[in-house]
Amino acid sequence: MNRSQEILMQVKKAISGKDQVLLWMLTSMLAGGHILLEDMPGVGKTTAALAFSRALGLDYGRVQFTPDVLPSDVTGFSVLDKESGSFRYQPGAVLCNLFLADELNRATSRTQSALLEAMEEGQVTVDGISHPLPQPFFVIATQNPAGASGTQLLPDSQIDRFTIRLSLGYPSPEAEAQMVKRRLAGNPLDAIKQVVTRKELIGMQQEAASVYISDELIRYMIALIDASRSSELLSRGASPRATLAMVAMSRAVAYNSDRDFVIPGDIRMVYKQIIPHRLQLSQEAAARNLSAERVCEGLLAQVKAPAV
Repeated sequence: MNRSQEILMQVKKAISGKDQVLLWMLTSMLAGGHILLEDMPGVGKTTAALAFSRALGLDYGRVQFTPDVLPSDVTGFSVLDKESGSFRYQPGAVLCNLFLADELNRATSRTQSALLEAMEEGQVTVDGISHPLPQPFFVIATQNPAGASGTQLLPDSQIDRFTIRLSLGYPSPEAEAQMVKRRLAGNPLDAIKQVVTRKELIGMQQEAASVYISDELIRYMIALIDASRSSELLSRGASPRATLAMVAMSRAVAYNSDRDFVIPGDIRMVYKQIIPHRLQLSQEAAARNLSAERVCEGLLAQVKAPAV
């Protein structure tokens, strides 16, 4: 059993019946990416984030976003030190390894944008001074469906910064029964054991980033991305940021499969997971009642994979 499997085995003590979603969450973390969980309240999004923080030995921070949460609650602020007469930085909630932005789409646009620098550059700037975030650093943001009370969809520019968008969904009756039985014995989070240290996790990220990917496969990925930009079914295709995310995620998928090289199957698997939430459908696609996922499947069929 490799370390990825050991980590997932611990997380599954708290989350039942969602093995594939948990695997994609871990894969995104190994790729150094951020995760958007879009789901109804109460299906275990916060529990999943807490379970990963414990199994990975990460410092955990959480903000329950509401319209009155301020940017300084996230990034921190400067306070006057009476003894020295100078201002001292008071860290915000985002100064941690794993930051849970709970119900991010209930916050104001100004507060949402406070996360952008942290997600993109690994730092926050307060009063003109930049403060680096601890490493490793991940954001797991949750978004309630549009139309829920007090919510609106996140802007496209922010959605694009999330490596992957996932949904836990309701559990099966068997998984829900298992959840109830575990709760009868106590909080299942208390049973989770730390598998790796932060230093070891960074080492796993570096190992994933060193997985070999051939020039031919890079051209294949770029062809898939370019196909999204020229498709008549899309008014906006995937960004160059999506291309970089595909490379990192494909390597992480290969790493989890105990391979030191990427194959076309890794790329195809990743494409269907990390591209749909970045796309904007055209009027023709809407008229044909097509989803972004269906369009991606069509693009995969359209672009020929190399025989590697």
